Amino acid sequence: MNTPEAPDQQTSQSIETADCSSSSSQGLEMAAASATDGVAAAALSSVLQRVKQAAERSGRVPDRIRVVAVSKTKPVTILRQVYDAGHRCFGENYVQELIEKAPQLPEDIQWHFIGNLQNNKVKPLLTAVPNLAMVETVDDEKIANNLNRVIGNIGRKPLKVFIQVNTSGEESKFGVEPAGCLDLAKHVTRNCPNLEFCGMMTIGMPDYTSTPENFKTLANCRSDVCKALGIAEQQTELSMGMSGDFELAIEMGSTNVRVGSTIFGAREYPKKQTA
Repeated sequence: MNTPEAPDQQTSQSIETADCSSSSSQGLEMAAASATDGVAAAALSSVLQRVKQAAERSGRVPDRIRVVAVSKTKPVTILRQVYDAGHRCFGENYVQELIEKAPQLPEDIQWHFIGNLQNNKVKPLLTAVPNLAMVETVDDEKIANNLNRVIGNIGRKPLKVFIQVNTSGEESKFGVEPAGCLDLAKHVTRNCPNLEFCGMMTIGMPDYTSTPENFKTLANCRSDVCKALGIAEQQTELSMGMSGDFELAIEMGSTNVRVGSTIFGAREYPKKQTA
């Protein structure tokens, strides 16, 4: 399996200025990519090795663990380096950024949307990114219903989804409360034929000493859901673990880890400027 608006009307002069700004920004992107040529690919190799070691420590098969390369704010040139190294699974937090990047990269990429998804962004996302493989952040019936409806209307194949669970109880985190996880899973499986329920996702707390408790909560949610729905736990994924704690997450049963800064670095790359 290692395999997250419309421009204003401008005068001809402002368009020319914007073009110059865009060219300058693109030049900075290319310079940044050149300076880091091969670094992201090497970092990916290191991450995959750490995944393998964590899986082996817990008696698991490394190939059953998916690494989502979280590429938010990173330019297409850097993503292409990781793609050329053989990786195919990328994650984005922002709809507009994903819509802009996807057409510039090969169609065999498996995009995961891992940010909070607003209902008014569902149709643009599904229409513009036909190789969207997963939405990891379904956290209420309304967003599930909207995804289901739009998929039916545009005639694309069923979309894989995770239910996002707020296991830490933090107000800053999105996600259904653990107590509501089963009801949402029942709704998705019974009332949303265009969605394929694949498992559950959580975001651990920044203080990694308390993260194991969050991960245990998600595993317990999976057990309850699988028992109630008659689904084998081995067929239901756990998406937990990020750059700071993905090895611990794997040891605790995660099948899907989201790794960004460890692969791409924490550096923010230049964005295109507008007049």
